[in-house]
Amino acid sequence: MKIPNHVGIIVDGNGRWATKRGKSRSEGHLAGVKNLDNLCQYIFDKGIKVLSLYVFSTENFKRSAEEVNYLMDLFVKKFKKDFKTFSKQGIRIVFSGRREPLRQEILDIIDEITIKTKDNQKGILNFCINYGSHAEIIDACKKIVNDSNNGKINIDELDEDLFNQYLYNDLPSLDLLIRTGGELRLSNFMLWQAAYAEFYFTNTFFPDFNEKEFDLALDSYNNRDRRFGGINYEKKDN
Repeated sequence: MKIPNHVGIIVDGNGRWATKRGKSRSEGHLAGVKNLDNLCQYIFDKGIKVLSLYVFSTENFKRSAEEVNYLMDLFVKKFKKDFKTFSKQGIRIVFSGRREPLRQEILDIIDEITIKTKDNQKGILNFCINYGSHAEIIDACKKIVNDSNNGKINIDELDEDLFNQYLYNDLPSLDLLIRTGGELRLSNFMLWQAAYAEFYFTNTFFPDFNEKEFDLALDSYNNRDRRFGGINYEKKDN
């Protein structure tokens, strides 16, 4: 079986999962967070080296203050609770997204976790919170212009590898991008990193996206012919 190096998951469907069960949207978000506990460990045990989770977009701040505040409280609780477990397992935890307007409590725990897990080598767990790919690319361009103006880089030497270093985290390109919840769009997630990603869309809401569902995504990935613009001459139908 081919194992993707970098998997991204657009975590979607928590609210609809709850609504279908007569529960509040907050209960759906809680169910989604609980699902992450087993799923993340299973994914790393499969041999995946980088897992990026799209858990809160820049646009999600448009939701009600009640829902946003609940999610922020939930993130703080989860990060405080789980980071020691992941750290013991050798997982480095990083965060992608803009710091503003996240509240200071979240920024403090993000900074603490990033520092305490920075030397871990087994894998990388990337939480995309207050994240948007357009914002990431714009922020990268601003840093590049600033460094060029200050003589830190030669703009003529700018290439894809150097540009990647100016993103929120210098991670390998996505191999497999999964979206739960039935929607068929990227929603501003890792547009630069997803240039050659294989897409997998499922109707399953994230709280129900378990190990078996992830294996179905891996099976689909293994049936793809990843040519990166080239041709597999061993296959006569190309």
